[in-house]
Amino acid sequence: MFSVAVVEDDPITLDLITDALETQLDATVYPFTRSKFARDFLLQQTTDSISLIISDQVMPDYDGLSLLKTCQAYGLDVPFLLITADPNKELVMEARKLQVTGFLAKPLNMDELIQKSKDAVSQAS
Repeated sequence: MFSVAVVEDDPITLDLITDALETQLDATVYPFTRSKFARDFLLQQTTDSISLIISDQVMPDYDGLSLLKTCQAYGLDVPFLLITADPNKELVMEARKLQVTGFLAKPLNMDELIQKSKDAVSQAS
């Protein structure tokens, strides 16, 4: 059993991710459509209270990498999966520098989401 914060500004995609994680991994999911609210929540978490962050890259307020930088600055060092429809070279290079655990391409493949989530959490523990 583990807990996941999911930040995705598209409510339908967020529901699909949440459902997959809850039903297939028995995870506790904290879903957010607004990155600003996710940021406020994450800054109150510890590595004991949150196991994984899954975030879209392109969102209003904070993009995925800005969210990751903020978490790292506050000492929240948990696996981070980045969702993107455009994995361009600059994004990939910046993400690697920030030690993003993995990428998920849009449109999402739920089997891949589940496998990468399991792998990320097991590598961290």
